[in-house]
Amino acid sequence: MPMKELLATQSPATSEDRILGDLRSATRSHHDRIERLLALDQPLTLRRYAAIMVGFNAFLGAWERELRTALPPRLSDWFDARSRVRFAQDDLAYLGIPGAHASPPATRIGVDGLPAAFGSMYVIEGSALGGQVIAPQLKRDLGLEAGRGASYFNGFGLHTGAMWRDFRQRAASEIGGQPVDLHAARRAASNTFEALIARFEPLVA
Repeated sequence: MPMKELLATQSPATSEDRILGDLRSATRSHHDRIERLLALDQPLTLRRYAAIMVGFNAFLGAWERELRTALPPRLSDWFDARSRVRFAQDDLAYLGIPGAHASPPATRIGVDGLPAAFGSMYVIEGSALGGQVIAPQLKRDLGLEAGRGASYFNGFGLHTGAMWRDFRQRAASEIGGQPVDLHAARRAASNTFEALIARFEPLVA
């Protein structure tokens, strides 16, 4: 195969690795902070788990509304199919938490364009992958599983990996390689982590 054609076949994967790697590097300290705050790798009490789910429900309800206003109509169905706030609401209802389906207070990220929207989505999409590690622990420690209090962390189950690969491809395409767009994506990803930290600090202290 001629070198030009070989490079053409490799460029999408290289673009994905570069852009997603850039977002990962830019938000590594934020990621470490939220992991230390939630401490999901440690044994959870039911009370602490319920507080965490209250936080995710409140955050995602407002976040999904903001993202829908930032995304073009061509991506509306794609984004709606990835919604996980309904999983959080189902878990709270199972746990008997009052007001589980109430409208959450606003949490503004400041998404001002398509690259920023995908930068913010990078944080939430990545957490879906992490949920696949946490779900078995919830079943072991608390007896919770999909449809029985742990739907959020089980998420889309066996489809989660394929959905992450699809997101990587779209993120690389929609963010592109322009420095201004990469900067917007990094800033939105950092802002999303900061908003999550602000949401959870009073809940799990």
